[in-house]
Amino acid sequence: MTRIEIKDRSQVRLLITTFYGKIREHEILGPIFESVIDDWEEHFEILTNFWETQLFLKRKYHGNPIKAHLEVDQKMDNNITSEHFGLWLNLWFETIDELFEGDTAFIAKNRAQKMSTMLYLEMFKSRPEQKD
Repeated sequence: MTRIEIKDRSQVRLLITTFYGKIREHEILGPIFESVIDDWEEHFEILTNFWETQLFLKRKYHGNPIKAHLEVDQKMDNNITSEHFGLWLNLWFETIDELFEGDTAFIAKNRAQKMSTMLYLEMFKSRPEQKD
């Protein structure tokens, strides 16, 4: 397959749908996502808006990713780990490398890496204190 630049919404959508196709089939990540997402088409639209905002600075996304991830962690009994984020990030990089090249692809990897760290730290900070 010929790799292309990420230049517009249709390519962002391709990234999102291809990537989450892999997520849904993943033995560890798939069950987590399937348990919290009821409408995949709606989720694709939200994430396409999010990444279009991130990559092209268009105000398409109006949600709160920290709040959304805190809710997922709570639904998973605060068991989301840094390893889950690492698996997610590896699939993200793999998908980008399969489909895309260029500066925007690099930016998509860089932003995802920074966001994954920030989101995990926010999850960890929001958890109830563990008593020994």
